Amino acid sequence: MIDRFILEFDKALRTVFAPAPTRRPMPGAELPEAEMSAAERGHAAALMRVNHCGEVCAQALYQGQALTSHDPAVKKAMAEAAWEETEHLNWTERRIAELGGRKSLLNPLWYAGSLAIGIAAGKLGDAWNLGFLAETERQVEAHLDSHLATLPASDGRSRAVLDQMKTDEIRHAETAVRMGAHELPPPVKAAMRLSSMLMTTLSYRL
Repeated sequence: MIDRFILEFDKALRTVFAPAPTRRPMPGAELPEAEMSAAERGHAAALMRVNHCGEVCAQALYQGQALTSHDPAVKKAMAEAAWEETEHLNWTERRIAELGGRKSLLNPLWYAGSLAIGIAAGKLGDAWNLGFLAETERQVEAHLDSHLATLPASDGRSRAVLDQMKTDEIRHAETAVRMGAHELPPPVKAAMRLSSMLMTTLSYRL
């Protein structure tokens, strides 16, 4: 039990404070840096900070759900999806640095809250656990679409990162549905959207 706690605590510290690893090259790395005004660059950096924050939350959600899942196949799917979310962390962090921005000051808070939600979702059973995962990924997809619509038109490097993230999130949702995800009740979906709006608004500025 102590060893498991240390392992999970180390995972949390690495997610929040350490540079994330990646096996895949950063999308758009071969593209030239765009000419942008200071306002455009600041807006792009803030959007990427929001997306980085979302990936911190995703890591915590997957960690909590994997801890409480009883199905080895579900645990494996969670681990695979979590690895791709780790790559997203790497890409968004690097893009924030390229744009001269900074990560959210509230990342430890977002991580702790998301971990608690992930554990609670997992305790409801694997079908509801997967349903929560699928709905989370659908809302992230919509959130990425809104960012793609407001990015500076010339910022191809950020756009390439978000496009690949969107592709991955769609696949994660489809995997959850294929494995037997339950559809969440409308009030739960609405509550998830409200919490996402709060995180997005605060992390854009902080």
